[in-house]
Amino acid sequence: MGSDGTGMAGVTAPSWDRFAHWGKMPARLLLIAFALILIASAIAPLDRGPVPVKTSNAFEVVAGVKNAERERDDDLRLYDTVIERIAKGDHYYDFIMAEQRKANYPVQPGFAVRLPALAYLNAWLGFPGQVGAAIALMLSMLTVWWRRLGEEPGLVPRRMIAIALLFMGASLGLNRDFFVLHELWAGGLLALSFGLHRPGKWAASLAVAALALAIREFSLPFVMLMAAMAFWRGARKEGLAWSALVLVFLALLSWHLSIIGAQVLPTDPPSPSWLAMRGLSGWLSNIVLSSNIRFLPQWLAGPIVMLAILGWAGWRSAAGSFATLLFLGYGLFFMFAGRSDNFYWGCMITPALFLALAFVPDSLRSLWQSAQFTKVPSR
Repeated sequence: MGSDGTGMAGVTAPSWDRFAHWGKMPARLLLIAFALILIASAIAPLDRGPVPVKTSNAFEVVAGVKNAERERDDDLRLYDTVIERIAKGDHYYDFIMAEQRKANYPVQPGFAVRLPALAYLNAWLGFPGQVGAAIALMLSMLTVWWRRLGEEPGLVPRRMIAIALLFMGASLGLNRDFFVLHELWAGGLLALSFGLHRPGKWAASLAVAALALAIREFSLPFVMLMAAMAFWRGARKEGLAWSALVLVFLALLSWHLSIIGAQVLPTDPPSPSWLAMRGLSGWLSNIVLSSNIRFLPQWLAGPIVMLAILGWAGWRSAAGSFATLLFLGYGLFFMFAGRSDNFYWGCMITPALFLALAFVPDSLRSLWQSAQFTKVPSR
């Protein structure tokens, strides 16, 4: 945490409020830029692509609506088959290529074939175990973040709404239709790892992140940023630990890709390019469609995503800085990479993203006050 500064009228600004310490010109520039971003996010179209799951909602199931259960998406059916075969004793690499070819899914490059960790976990847990694991993961997220927010100066009055927003983001993980989806579990684990982390206390966070990394390689930016931030703070031992995790994972990923590559046939078509260059629409589509704000009007859902980023940026702490860089980094990635049917990649960051909406009123008020457009009563 930085040292306290002095705001308008000689009022001491809280140390956790980043924008309360800004000068007039930077605050004005950010307000103008953010206003333009909000307008752009309100009008940027959401590229919904094909609907991924055609299942009933909870009310239809409880009410016993006839034909409530509809056909599952091809991706999810493929993962169902993989789990069933592992449960019967088949080895993943002995059948995965044949199953993907049968389902008309590409097998090259090797990244088109998922890592086997989640399939083995789901096969071992069975459906009741998956339900229990989903509930345990969500409750763990809520618990660790409740504690984390209670340890931060000035955030105790805001943590009730922050936890409610976290629940909104994390509750998608309870949807049984998505239990086979790698990004859903990896994203929840990263949110848990983030909440567990403290400078100087990082072992549990690293262990949880390692599991997320084993499930989906898209967890790698989180781990790499953890390493970079540790080195930035001068925490050499922690930085080396996160770096070692990166190296171990890259070695295992190379092993996975070598097994897949050895089974590729000349007749196997390559996957369509993931470099889609969808711009702001790609960023917003991935986040909105992978979260519970997908039920909101498009003109409202897009700005909510940007307001959440502002909320994280306004929290002057190690967590606030880390989250701002993390979510902006993934957003930039989504602008360039991923087709419309890859929107579920957004599940990697949606569980914890909206938590910071609780900080937005403070961020906007402090920016306005620092910009000195008009005098604002002190808090």
